[in-house]
Amino acid sequence: MMEKSATRIDWIGNSCRLLKATAAEFERTRPFEGLSIGTGIHLEPKTVALLTTLRAGGARLVCTGNLNSTQPSTVEFLRSQGITVFATQTTDPAAHHQNLEAVIAEKPDLLLDNGGDLFAIAAEKPYANLRGGTEETTSGRTRLLPLRARLNMPILVINDSPIKQFAENRHAVGQSLFESYLRFTNRSTNGKRVTVFGYGACGKGTATCFRNDFSTVSVVDIDPVTTLEAHLDGFVTPLRDAAIRSADIIVTVTGFAGIVTAADLPLVKDGAILMNGGHFPHEIDVEAFRRHPDVIGIDSYEADHIETFHLRDRRSFHVLGGGHMANLAGPRPLGNTVESMDLGFTLQARCLERIARGEAGPQSCLVPVPADIDALVANAYLDLAR
Repeated sequence: MMEKSATRIDWIGNSCRLLKATAAEFERTRPFEGLSIGTGIHLEPKTVALLTTLRAGGARLVCTGNLNSTQPSTVEFLRSQGITVFATQTTDPAAHHQNLEAVIAEKPDLLLDNGGDLFAIAAEKPYANLRGGTEETTSGRTRLLPLRARLNMPILVINDSPIKQFAENRHAVGQSLFESYLRFTNRSTNGKRVTVFGYGACGKGTATCFRNDFSTVSVVDIDPVTTLEAHLDGFVTPLRDAAIRSADIIVTVTGFAGIVTAADLPLVKDGAILMNGGHFPHEIDVEAFRRHPDVIGIDSYEADHIETFHLRDRRSFHVLGGGHMANLAGPRPLGNTVESMDLGFTLQARCLERIARGEAGPQSCLVPVPADIDALVANAYLDLAR
């Protein structure tokens, strides 16, 4: 028997059964023949499975990543396949912006965006052949909505698909953030008091996963109706200040900046652990913590990507991954489960196919995934699972 050495990229690619089936179809139908696709999405092994599927459909790819989540081995693999990649593993917004500009300078026909980075530049620097594309996140939709009139092209929002909401956000994000807490800290969650900011799909999954592992979970949300839902789901719903004061672990999953700020430092419990699960690294204002006059020292556990902030009053607290998306930060960033990304990335491929075929117009600017695409992807996944 001959043994073959395989990589994590091989493992992920072979595990994405739905994308493999879609790629086989695209090899026959070639929906992206003669078109280029610019991508700004986390560059990690699951993204390779998506990009391989788009390439099977005839696309020329030009890619970059997101802040702090680019995995060098993934970049190396993509370049070995002849794919143009402008990306480095960086937490520097200026360096990241240069990479985004380089993608737009290639004038791709379609954009696959994550956080609105590429479309925001395209709104400032429009070019004639841009047909539209997809946006992955709620954060990106929020950012791009004020630019809707200037963009005036089909942009399908993957996060607004019910499949994305329950398969990836509710189930996978909660699971992966919980796993990431354990991976970073090697600490128990039993008996801990956990405060989750945000009770959208990601917050629901996060709160549930920590509760299922024997934590007492509080939920804070700015919407009273959503807070009522959390209350009726059995979570504690204290007022914001009390929720911070009581928390051994604080998790932000809102999609908005400035959720936990330097103004909250008097409230933070001695020994508390702060982690972010939102797309942008601004939900926890770590930079303001570093500049704050009451912070008298910082211990950096570099191998573990943990920082401990020491305060004048002898309290200390810990931040995981510099406040970046915790499930794609740290010493072994795994991200969401393969199955959830297989579904979400197949939605991406099908939405881009629709725009490439000219079957969506400007009236589809920042709208949810069409229901027939949701049904197509759901049926295809169920057929493979039965």
